[in-house]
Amino acid sequence: MVIHMPPAPNKDDLEATWAFLESGVDKIMTNLKDGVDMPSYMGIYTAVHNFCTSQKAVASGGIIGGNAHRGGKSAPPRKKRKLSEHRLTPPAAHLLGEDLYKNLKDYLKSHLEGLYQHSQGHVDEALLTYYIREWDRYTTAAKYINHLFRYLNRHWVKREVDEGKKDVYDVYTLHLVSWRMVFFDKVNKNVMDAVLKMVKKQRDGETIEQSQIKSIVDSFVSLGLDETDTTKSTLDVYRFHFEKPFLEATKKYYEDESKQFVAQNPVVEYMKKAESRLQEEKDRVGLYLHQDIMNSLMKTCLQTLVTGHSALLRDEFQVLLDTDRQDDLARMYKLLSRIVDGLEPLRTKFEAHVRKSGLAAVEKVAVDGDNMEPKTYVDALLEVHTQYQQLVDNAFNGESEFVRSLDNACKEFVNRNKVCVTGSTRSPELLAKYTDQLLKKSGKSAEEADLEASLIQIMTVFKYIEDKDVFQKFYSRMLAKRLVHSSSASEDAETSMIGKLKEACGYEYTNKLQRMFQDIQISADLNRTFSDWAEKALAEDYKKIVDSTYHVLGTGFWPLSAPNTNFIPPSEIVKTYERFQSFYFDKHNGRKLTWLWQLCKGEIKANYIKNAKFPYTFMVSTYQMAILLLFNDAETVSYDDIQRATALSPEYLDPSLGVFVKAKVLLPSPENGKPESGTSYTPNVNFKSKKMKVNLNISVKSEAKQEVEDTHKNIEGDRKLLMQSAIVRIMKSRKKLKHVVLVQETIAQIKQRFTPKIPDIKKAIDQLIENDYLERLDDDELGYLA
Repeated sequence: MVIHMPPAPNKDDLEATWAFLESGVDKIMTNLKDGVDMPSYMGIYTAVHNFCTSQKAVASGGIIGGNAHRGGKSAPPRKKRKLSEHRLTPPAAHLLGEDLYKNLKDYLKSHLEGLYQHSQGHVDEALLTYYIREWDRYTTAAKYINHLFRYLNRHWVKREVDEGKKDVYDVYTLHLVSWRMVFFDKVNKNVMDAVLKMVKKQRDGETIEQSQIKSIVDSFVSLGLDETDTTKSTLDVYRFHFEKPFLEATKKYYEDESKQFVAQNPVVEYMKKAESRLQEEKDRVGLYLHQDIMNSLMKTCLQTLVTGHSALLRDEFQVLLDTDRQDDLARMYKLLSRIVDGLEPLRTKFEAHVRKSGLAAVEKVAVDGDNMEPKTYVDALLEVHTQYQQLVDNAFNGESEFVRSLDNACKEFVNRNKVCVTGSTRSPELLAKYTDQLLKKSGKSAEEADLEASLIQIMTVFKYIEDKDVFQKFYSRMLAKRLVHSSSASEDAETSMIGKLKEACGYEYTNKLQRMFQDIQISADLNRTFSDWAEKALAEDYKKIVDSTYHVLGTGFWPLSAPNTNFIPPSEIVKTYERFQSFYFDKHNGRKLTWLWQLCKGEIKANYIKNAKFPYTFMVSTYQMAILLLFNDAETVSYDDIQRATALSPEYLDPSLGVFVKAKVLLPSPENGKPESGTSYTPNVNFKSKKMKVNLNISVKSEAKQEVEDTHKNIEGDRKLLMQSAIVRIMKSRKKLKHVVLVQETIAQIKQRFTPKIPDIKKAIDQLIENDYLERLDDDELGYLA
């Protein structure tokens, strides 16, 4: 059915014009689905235009009558309204649009009061259905009516707004304002109660019509009008009438649910429940809520579900750590990371737990005391670190503060544990020894890739070492031996390790190590040149000389010292090294060579052994070689004769003889005779070994112990010099400084190498004052003396 309109009124007749317009507006407002024909639609538009442009207004007695007759009533009955009297205004004033505006405003008020009366018969979901239906009908009609009154909007409404008139809006906005003031303000609480009941049903697991809530939200948002600028909108209505009660209901719901749930279930199950609920609420925003509510909703849920039970969750943290339940720890981390200061107590507990685990792991392997195997010790440290590094990565998302807690704990148990009771230098010493084992040639040498992975692990422990200067000292001594004895498993691995140390501690830390490599390369070239020279200079005698290799090592770079014993080398060696000296001094006039006999080694063939298919080859030190060569001139040699012939002190002679006796290369007389005056030795002609090459160049425990002690003495000396040089550098730049400030700055400068003790710094300051580098001033100040 198409709605037909009555004939168009005279443009000057105000009463007839409004009666005509009201009939059309009412049809659109109440029965738009039946449609309006184009002539009628254009007739309404024309009537508005004609009236607003007319030169005079005609009214019966100056009063516009009440409601015009309306056909096809589908809207609820409205009360008769009395319209205000209007004084006729001169045509030039052009105020005729005001009458239409006020009549339309009164019509909308009457219409909405009727809607409110009808709404009283609906509750809960039925009320939502009614509200949404009428809202859709009303706003659709408002768009049509706004178009019909477009001339009124463009002229009269625009002029009124430009002049600063309040409560005047374009026709569409007038519809929304009227809805809010006449209808919405009365029903919004009941509508919101119905919405909250539906949401509660959904939270309880029931299925609801989500689109209804979405429509309600859109309606509330649309009613947010900026009173100062009608072209803009705000979310004030939505926030006050929807967000506020929604958040209050959410808080109440989860307070009740969580309280009941934790009383009946384990904490881990509660965390799963809370995690699930938080995700549900986040999804709910995307389904039918406005994005503006997201932050407030999440904050409310977190406050109720997490903050309200944070103490309970934290109490469970230690249990989860003890049982290594990474999934549950990750769940707890995700929950507590979303609230203010939620993780700090966990970090403290985590640090204490890691430290305790590290100390326990070291204690298990510390039963050997000073005989601790370096690999066992380092593996124990790495096992703890690896375990908790994985936990931080997987459960705590690699968060920097948990990494810091892990680092703090590792630093503690690496530097202060049962093995370190005798001194804080034990960890770097053992780490250096383990590194030496890895980089030294052996029957169990690792593949290149595995070796690189092991070096990376070593650097992991190295990072936590406080006394890095101790590691450097031991490492450099061991590197020196590997280079001199050509016992490195891989030159690439050696270079890689130095590169890692340089990256961690800087150029100065590895400068001497790199220079040691350079000396070895220069020595290789030198040996090739010497071989060419000897071949030409000696001619036929060249084939008779001992095959030898020489390393010329710079005194300032190698951690090596002159022998601690006198030594008379065998004549066979003397001839050889004298030739090299002659060659070397010709090339480098003015230099001095100091022979480090304690590091020299060689191979000699044992031709005296009976029933041997091939002569055995003994790999010996130079000291051992000198001892064995004495048996070329005598079958039995006494201890006193050996000492006179070699000039070795007992601390070097006795261990060498002990190795021969233990390996049954020499037989003592008497049979169990100790290396002392009165004991003589005879070569064992029945010597047997599974290997044709027999290594007799074995370090003795007493030698190793002495070397460790010497290294520690050097470390102490280096530390004193390092502290003094740091103090001088600081004072040179500052000229004057308080004593306490100088101590603090000294610690800051050298803590990367080691952690200095304050009494030691004070001693260094006193020493510098004594040597006239510094002077004491008034008020506990120190001054620099140029």
